Amino acid sequence: MVNTMVRRFSILALIVLVAACGRGRISDLVDDSTPASQIISMAQAELASGREKRAANLFMEVERLYPYSDESRFALVEASKAYHDARMLIESRAAASRYLDYYPRGEYAALAQYLVALSYYDQIVDVQRDQGNTFQAVLALRDVMENFPGTQYAELAAPKFTTALNQLAGKEVDVGRWYLRHRQYTAAINRFNAVVNDYGDTPHRPEALHRLVEAYLSLGLNGQAAAAAAQLATEYPGSSWNTAAQALLTTGRQPNAGGRFRY
Repeated sequence: MVNTMVRRFSILALIVLVAACGRGRISDLVDDSTPASQIISMAQAELASGREKRAANLFMEVERLYPYSDESRFALVEASKAYHDARMLIESRAAASRYLDYYPRGEYAALAQYLVALSYYDQIVDVQRDQGNTFQAVLALRDVMENFPGTQYAELAAPKFTTALNQLAGKEVDVGRWYLRHRQYTAAINRFNAVVNDYGDTPHRPEALHRLVEAYLSLGLNGQAAAAAAQLATEYPGSSWNTAAQALLTTGRQPNAGGRFRY
């Protein structure tokens, strides 16, 4: 009877403490004597209440107070997830990276690497802006697929990898167009060749081949222009970019274009 009452009191005390967590400072609720399991319970209660940042900070307290423990390993990835949900992407990446630094082949390593990748992927912006985060996302997503094949996180990473890679190819084409408009044809050719040679079968590949035809013709390099057009015709015979490239070779003009070339 006494033991039952003690257990009920302990449970009630924990419920009250978790409820108070949302109102008080973490430093007032957690100290060196607070069990890791109790801190985790507080953090999970914060998550259930939609307070992701406070949950993440509590999970990090577990890592601070109980380093290298099983609870610490769990708490690090949970902190990364909570920070991500709070849109605190730098903090999310830091927590996940910390896990990988200490436990590169640990139980949660695949998830941690995926969270690192997400922290970059969720900051991808349109092709007119800097693509530094896109590049980092490609690298991190590739690490997930190569280092943790067969996991659910490798499966989740694959379509995001393709999307990010296509974004980088789109940036190359966008910059190449700028060079074309400003008659910097050699620089444009380098950009379009990068899309053709380095990015595989992206949606931007047909346009890149067509733009190569334009740039080579502008430099009077008719042989190279014909080779690019032939490759375009072979790989994308039904593409409108192929139709336009063939017209350029025969007439020097694009169909329905007001000038020699259009960008």
